[in-house]
Amino acid sequence: MSLPLPIPTAIAIYITIWWIALFAILPLGVKSQHEDPDGRLLGTDPGAPIAPRLLLKAGLTTLVSAIAFVALMAYIAWQG
Repeated sequence: MSLPLPIPTAIAIYITIWWIALFAILPLGVKSQHEDPDGRLLGTDPGAPIAPRLLLKAGLTTLVSAIAFVALMAYIAWQG
């Protein structure tokens, strides 16, 4: 199955989906320093996350956006 869109357009759509998914996934499981019973580190903002796990979230974002992209391309191919 070939892409129903030109490759530069498909890449732009995938990047857009990836960024939207990233901003939806970033707040999941975040605990800020002011919520920590051990207190916060001196010199840091109380709202700063304790362990943001960015690598895990980037991988999850890639997986979610790949699934959404394949679904979108299948829908576009089905309509066209």
